[in-house]
Amino acid sequence: MSHIKEYCGLFGVYNSQEASLLTFLGLYSLQHRGEESCGIITFDGSAFHHHRGMGLVGEVFSEDKVKELKGRQAIGHVRYSTTGSTAVRNIQPLFANSHRLSLALAHNGNLVNSLKLRQNLEKKGSIFQSSSDSEIILHLIMRSKKSGFTDKISDALEKVKGAYSLVMMNRDSVIGIRDPLGFRPLCVGEKGDSFFISSESCALDLIGAKFIREVEPAEMIIIDKEGIHSYKPFKNHKRNAFCSFEHVYFSRPDSTIFSDTVHIVREKLGRKLAKEHPVDADCVIGVPDSGTSAALGFSKESGIPLEVGIIRNHYIGRTFIQPHQDKREFGVKLKFNLLKSIIKGKRVVLVDDSIVRGTTSKIRVKNFRSMGAKEVHLRISCPPHKFGCVYGIDFPDAKKLIAHNMSVKEIERFLEVDSLGYLSLEGMLSCFSYPGNYYCTACWSGKYPIKFHDVDKHSLEK
Repeated sequence: MSHIKEYCGLFGVYNSQEASLLTFLGLYSLQHRGEESCGIITFDGSAFHHHRGMGLVGEVFSEDKVKELKGRQAIGHVRYSTTGSTAVRNIQPLFANSHRLSLALAHNGNLVNSLKLRQNLEKKGSIFQSSSDSEIILHLIMRSKKSGFTDKISDALEKVKGAYSLVMMNRDSVIGIRDPLGFRPLCVGEKGDSFFISSESCALDLIGAKFIREVEPAEMIIIDKEGIHSYKPFKNHKRNAFCSFEHVYFSRPDSTIFSDTVHIVREKLGRKLAKEHPVDADCVIGVPDSGTSAALGFSKESGIPLEVGIIRNHYIGRTFIQPHQDKREFGVKLKFNLLKSIIKGKRVVLVDDSIVRGTTSKIRVKNFRSMGAKEVHLRISCPPHKFGCVYGIDFPDAKKLIAHNMSVKEIERFLEVDSLGYLSLEGMLSCFSYPGNYYCTACWSGKYPIKFHDVDKHSLEK
């Protein structure tokens, strides 16, 4: 699916002479979570070093830049903005320094009370360098009157509401935290005497680190010279709210998220989809990359052969010369090319992970028709997106969601497909390891686990 933007990826290293290189590699593995900007901060025992920039990890960091980042501790971040615009000042990790505390911070998620918190902090004299809600957390920690480091963090995080996984670093340690409901993933790994914190386990695989476990919801992990310490600083919460969309779309298929291997979950989604919406067809084609595993499951369950009918171009730069035609349509063609010899004359089941605004799906169906497809049956491996997300996915405005404004039959006619089938909410949740009430389903059900008022991506800039 090319119509939802990724959000953020986090990586941290403690006790490695190659901390900056390993962080670079970790971020490279997490590039799918944010292609807008990236940064790394290291600590060499006496000074902090950082490099940040707009663009992909491989564009921002040269070999020389990585070598300049000295130290045995490091944290890194890849970003897509969910609060705060695309700007250099919003690149993470963020850093604050005082006579009492030096702290670097990277954040994945979105706070729902950021505007009120920022207004209160500014009244008390805080000066903000960015328009990111992540900086609010940094200010709260630095201003806390608590004496101990962990108490300062706990005091600050008791004030914030929303979704957050955090990786932080001071002079002595690297810290990983998941919010009380556990919206966003975070895990811990080790290799020899070195320890790692990562948004996804696939980054640990690349550097040859052993996956230890996921950071639990409401848990703070502190890694220092004495090893790993676990704290539970938050008040008791009776539920979790794991982001279901991590399994449907965001996470890499080779990652372990919320105790499940993502590829296996997506294959289960495809199998369930075939049971709920069977169709008589000649071939199944998945939309790369997140639709591929679901298409495999659909094929296995239905017995309809799986074909490779879409080739994805993975080497698209951030800028290119647009021809004089519809930019969105050209963007779809630039990213995906269709195999006419596979599609022509066939009744095709096209499996995708979701439909958000509907414009990209409509273009894709049109392209299949132009390649000679006899029929196009669209199958979606999650329920219809009817509601906005305020917890870190960039579709907060429900009015722009096609399923908010149309019924399934109306969407079917709009897309000009022969049939359209969405996976049911119950069917989707049945494919996960934990019970259904462990997951956030707000974008489908409208049931938000944390109350909020109007949330605007650019509210902190107004």
